[in-house]
Amino acid sequence: MAVLIEYKNVEIHQADQIVLHDVNLHVENGEMIYMLGKVGSGKSSLMKTLYGALPIASGEAQVLEYDMTKIRRHKLPYLRRRLGIIFQDYKLLTDRTVEENLLFVLSATGWKDKKLMKNHVQEILQQVGMENKAYKKPYELSGGEQQRVVIARALLNSPEIILADEPTGNLDAETGQEIMDLLYSISQAGITVLMSTHNRFWPEQYPGKKWLFTEGQIKEVD
Repeated sequence: MAVLIEYKNVEIHQADQIVLHDVNLHVENGEMIYMLGKVGSGKSSLMKTLYGALPIASGEAQVLEYDMTKIRRHKLPYLRRRLGIIFQDYKLLTDRTVEENLLFVLSATGWKDKKLMKNHVQEILQQVGMENKAYKKPYELSGGEQQRVVIARALLNSPEIILADEPTGNLDAETGQEIMDLLYSISQAGITVLMSTHNRFWPEQYPGKKWLFTEGQIKEVD
């Protein structure tokens, strides 16, 4: 199995405060990993270090073979193309249709062939069950539909890792279940999913590793 993330004795700071210390992580492809813990326990800080938005204070940190302690700013876009990021608050462009939102991402990441781009967007929308909503604007969609579009956006460049920050936090129980079905099927297809959540039932229904963020550390729990 390929090792995608390797952290050894990592320390993470936010505004000169130590948020996490003695972080040791080993993540392989196709894993489903839940990040559990109170608000402010460091889940978002860890995620930010994985895509280079927050520097590593000390220790050794590799993400997709990039050394995150030394990575140069101009290399970050290449790393981020291999990651899919799912935000709780969607961050969709409200003045554009679903299709235009996804085409914008492809264009920004170097795609040129318009026909190829449109076909790819249709394939990805079909994968997340949104192929009939390509012409809609985000405000015309339900919360669950918007989250499906966000997942589609995360899948556009065939990522090796999906980072999902509370992806069901704003959704009702039934819609949350549908989103979890989708994320779990993605992990079963071989893409690693790292997901922060306050829902303690998801790990019971959709088995995976559990990381508990507590007292400035990350502990793997049963």
